[in-house]
Amino acid sequence: MAPVTNENSDLQASRIVIVGGGPGGYEAALVARRLGADVTVVERQGLGGAAVLTDVVPSKTLIATADWMTIADRAADLGIRLPVDTVKAAHPAMRRHMVDLDAVNTRVMALAAAQSADIHARLEREGVRVLLGEGRLDGPTRVQVTPADADESPVTLDADVILLALGATPRVLPTAVPDGERILTWTQLYNLKELPERLIVVGSGVTGAEFAGAYNALGSDVVLVSSRDRVLPGEDADAAELIEGVFRSRGMTVMSRSRAEAAVRTEDGVEVTLADGRVVQGTHVLLAVGSIPSTQGIGLEEAGVRLTPSGHVQVDKVSRTSVRGIYAAGDCTGILPLASVAAMQGRVAMSHALGDAVSPIKLRTVAANIFTAPEIATVGYSEEKLKEQGSKYVTTTLPLARNPRAKMLGMRDGFVKLFAHPEAGVVLGGVVVAPRASELVFPITLAVAHRLTVDDVAEAFTVYPSLSGSIAEVARMLHHRED
Repeated sequence: MAPVTNENSDLQASRIVIVGGGPGGYEAALVARRLGADVTVVERQGLGGAAVLTDVVPSKTLIATADWMTIADRAADLGIRLPVDTVKAAHPAMRRHMVDLDAVNTRVMALAAAQSADIHARLEREGVRVLLGEGRLDGPTRVQVTPADADESPVTLDADVILLALGATPRVLPTAVPDGERILTWTQLYNLKELPERLIVVGSGVTGAEFAGAYNALGSDVVLVSSRDRVLPGEDADAAELIEGVFRSRGMTVMSRSRAEAAVRTEDGVEVTLADGRVVQGTHVLLAVGSIPSTQGIGLEEAGVRLTPSGHVQVDKVSRTSVRGIYAAGDCTGILPLASVAAMQGRVAMSHALGDAVSPIKLRTVAANIFTAPEIATVGYSEEKLKEQGSKYVTTTLPLARNPRAKMLGMRDGFVKLFAHPEAGVVLGGVVVAPRASELVFPITLAVAHRLTVDDVAEAFTVYPSLSGSIAEVARMLHHRED
């Protein structure tokens, strides 16, 4: 698609106000500064927003710690033995490494704070003004800021362009109100000092599956309550089925077709009541039932910004809202809840607003990853989408267990799957289920983004032995011989 330039020649903005300092906000700020604008970022939590402080960075740091436990569990398969006294321990938990959750969470939050500080310092070095406080629209060209420091006076910012990077917050149930101690959202988990003895995870989407897998690996007894037929209902069916099988094989209890209706504290734990009347008991419950956009009560509708029925900001492919000069990026738009997409939306918005050439976001080329163990990485068209739109395609799958490098590392669970056009051979999409799938999916992302054929992928050299060799092997399996 050809680049798009801003047809509004009179809107060569010099004053940019960005409400929200998450990935959509701070990446936009850097682009706007490079294009010569005067930029102010208003952020209420700290630079990096929820993605850095309470969501992506902390959760993936916790999951990385859990990964070490998963790797340690494979030690015996590789010929690594534990001390004799440990092996003879009566309780299985005594036969493995133990987790100091207080130390883990202290490290998690320290890394998040350090990343936030790095972003703050980077913006200031680039000449971006940062205001800590609550931002509210006062019409389409003005932002009122209530400083986080109560001793400071409110600030009024006039703007040629406003970018809304408002983020989202965890959705909660009125019958399961979080208390930060036993009934928790994913932002509150990092306050725990001890590993939950029995953690009930309500919700089997991406967030629920990631935390359920992580706490299971760390040593908690985990019960995953899923209202759907399987975990990760929105993902590739083969990948989701594999992950659910892995969860069960590692001792997790997966309750399918079980909708949670309420959660209450008991004397020493929690009780979760299901729609069919069953009661699940545990020590803690994590609510992972989606998120809601942070768009209410800050003057959007009064300024004319159109919202969807779900409360998300309506945007077009270059991040424009319904109001001239106001753009939006990130989770508040409901496009894709990924930090990479938020960052791209913010960059596109500023390039468009400031008259630079820009290509609209192509969601088909977005790579996404689920940080379970093994991970699930996807890019391009899914098999469900290809069937839904009646597209012609061929597909093949290669189990990870056949890969020589995977055998050396003791990896058994996973696969590589590609979708391609049956005649042209163009790669339409792919799925990688493997440890570090987030790294392995990149060659498929390049193939989808640049419309490479399976032969293009197959003819590229890979290292032997390597996990990425499976991607080339799958591509060779899809070679179409010309008659």
